[in-house]
Amino acid sequence: MTALLEARGISRSFGHVRALDSADFDVNPGEVVGLIGDNGAGKSTLIKALSGSLELDEGEICFEGKPVRLTTPRQANDLGIEVVYQDLALAPHLDPVQNVFLGREIARKGILGKLGFMDDKEMRRQASASFKQLGATVRSLTSPVGSMSGGQRQGIAIARAIAWADKVVILDEPTAALGVVQTKNVLESIKRVRDKGIAVVLISHSMPHVLEVCDRIHVLRLGRRVATYRGPDTSVETLVGAMTGALDTREGAA
Repeated sequence: MTALLEARGISRSFGHVRALDSADFDVNPGEVVGLIGDNGAGKSTLIKALSGSLELDEGEICFEGKPVRLTTPRQANDLGIEVVYQDLALAPHLDPVQNVFLGREIARKGILGKLGFMDDKEMRRQASASFKQLGATVRSLTSPVGSMSGGQRQGIAIARAIAWADKVVILDEPTAALGVVQTKNVLESIKRVRDKGIAVVLISHSMPHVLEVCDRIHVLRLGRRVATYRGPDTSVETLVGAMTGALDTREGAA
């Protein structure tokens, strides 16, 4: 199978600090891939490169088997790649529908659209369908998201990404600081996204969550991918050992 999104030997330095050092990465259509590593392993730098937020010093990124040069998030968006960062990047004073369509508003048909009037009814319909499909619980479609719980805001951010992602969704610590029920909803949402044939990249420090939903798991250490494991065939102990260097990753990786 040709990887949907792939990084080959990519490097990036910030001054004297080498954040990525000939790192590799790949994810296939309809697959959940975990990206794990200790602080400073290069996870954030890698996803910024994959999402067009950071240019590379060396290496290449391929999309559907063809080399691409991603220099802006918009270029990644045009390919069907969306990112949900840990801070969610929601506008707290806007309601859920406005957040989903922020910067992508649907204009009304005819002269009213040309005059700048938006089709609020259609945007509300599409947003509601996205929330329902993901099983996201939204208290109100007209209340500002700043007044909602962390779990509700997380669901809105993921629904926004899914609404626009045709190919890949990258989730940065989506269960951080969430309660048990909220975390379960987010993990179920990830499975639903995968079942739609969309690739999911999950960055998380929670090994149990990674093992629960990931088909494969990439381990980064000191800016390089040091191991890849099949989720169903590995354990927390193995992952932690690979992350810390306590485990010899030259054997046993798949």
